Amino acid sequence: MSIGEALAEARERAGMTVSQLSQRTRIRETIIEAMERDDFSLCGGDFYVRGHLRAISRAVGLDPEGTVRQYDELRGGSVMPVRAASVFKAGRSLGGRGRKAPNWTMALAIALVVAAVFGIIRLIGGSGDPVRETAAHSGRAPAAGRAAEHDAAKAKGDLVVLKVTGKRSSWITVRDGAGRQLFQGTVGRGETSTWKARDQVKVVFGDAGAVRLEVNGKDLGTPGKKGETLRRTYGAGVPGPR
Repeated sequence: MSIGEALAEARERAGMTVSQLSQRTRIRETIIEAMERDDFSLCGGDFYVRGHLRAISRAVGLDPEGTVRQYDELRGGSVMPVRAASVFKAGRSLGGRGRKAPNWTMALAIALVVAAVFGIIRLIGGSGDPVRETAAHSGRAPAAGRAAEHDAAKAKGDLVVLKVTGKRSSWITVRDGAGRQLFQGTVGRGETSTWKARDQVKVVFGDAGAVRLEVNGKDLGTPGKKGETLRRTYGAGVPGPR
C-alpha cells in the first residue's frame, strides 16, 4: 500500500472528510488530496512533506515517524528542493531579478527591535491622547465644560426622586408627570422603594398613614391618616404636595 493510500484509508477509518482534516492540521485541502494520490509536489520540498506527513498521521491515528521513514525510503535518500513559492503562492519574483531566500530570523529580529523602540517611545512620551492635549490648550474647553455642568445641574434640578418606606403593607400607584405608570402594587412593612421622574411624580396612597415619604432627599413624614386614601403630586425643587 502506498503512502497516499495509507493516508486516505486512515482518514476514512477515522471518519473525517478532507475538509475536516484540513481544519485540524491547517494544511490546505488541495495539498491533502494530492498527497493521498502520492503527489507531494505541492508541498514545496521534502522538509514540508515530512512536516505534513507527521501532522496528518497524528490526526488520523498513524505512526508519524513510521510514515516519514516510508517516505524517505520511497525517495531513496534524495532530497526534493524546497520551493517556497509553491507553499505561499508567491507567483512572481521581487523586482524581476533572482534573489536569495529571505532571512526570516533577521526579519523577525528587526520587527521585535522596532516594536520595542515604539513601546519605549510611547512609555516615555505618554499616551499621546489628542483629546486631552486639545482640552489643555484650547480656550474654548473651559466654556464647554461650564456649559455641560450647567446643563447637568439643570437636568438634576428638574428631577423628582421619591422614596417610600412602608410602616406596614400598603398599596400605592406611582406615575410620572405625563401619566406614565412607574409602579402599581404593595410596599411591604420595612420595605423601601425609590422612583425617579422629570418635573413631577403623582402618587395614589391606598393607606396614607402606612408609609413615610422622602422627596429629593427631604423627609416629608407620613402623608396622611391611617386608612386614608390620598392623591398627591410632588414636583422638583422644594417638595410639597400639590
